[in-house]
Amino acid sequence: MQKIKVLLADDHTVVRQGLRALLVVEGDIEIVGEADTGRQAVMMAKKLLPDVVVMDIAMPLLNGLEATRQITRQLPATKVLVLSSYSDDEYVQQLTEAGAAGYLVKQTAANDLLKAIREAHKGNAFFSPAIAKRLRDHCREAFVSGQPVRKRTDYLTSREAEVLQLIAEGQANKQIAAELCISIKTVEKHRQQVMNKLNIHDVAGLTRHAISKGIIESTVATKPIA
Repeated sequence: MQKIKVLLADDHTVVRQGLRALLVVEGDIEIVGEADTGRQAVMMAKKLLPDVVVMDIAMPLLNGLEATRQITRQLPATKVLVLSSYSDDEYVQQLTEAGAAGYLVKQTAANDLLKAIREAHKGNAFFSPAIAKRLRDHCREAFVSGQPVRKRTDYLTSREAEVLQLIAEGQANKQIAAELCISIKTVEKHRQQVMNKLNIHDVAGLTRHAISKGIIESTVATKPIA
């Protein structure tokens, strides 16, 4: 029997250990790798070609949303399941638009993860029951009212989101340029576009926004560098 190859991506070792313990006893699932940053998850996915990536949202260097976008764009056969403490409707919508096959809240993941992995591998979507109910309710409301579900126009591009995360993690323009292999002038351009789109014009505000959206965790944020 061909096993489902799974890559675990979470920056908390104890979480990965818990997920591994849950999955290794299953005869049809094989854990092929573990990543502790979003950037590492993308690199490992391209190397290992897993069937399913179990992806945390708040990870350093590259968060789960951007990692999901890159994996689904570059590896369409690989399915991404998002595992997060956040169940914000806006984030669920963004992850779905980014190509995620499902979205699970960590509080109920132990009950849903095995089924979610198997469903994703089959090409089906899977959401935690509470999220699935909200999605159905939103669609029903849009149908009854005759109003289409609106897509926001202020979403950041993948590169802008990367720059936002690194700013919120306390990195200066020079460090961001080195991390992303782009020029300082390009970083400054992206930085300004992020501020304009979010209507936030200081580093402290950008950091608070990143924390509130689950892009980074409050424990990750360092003293902002102007």
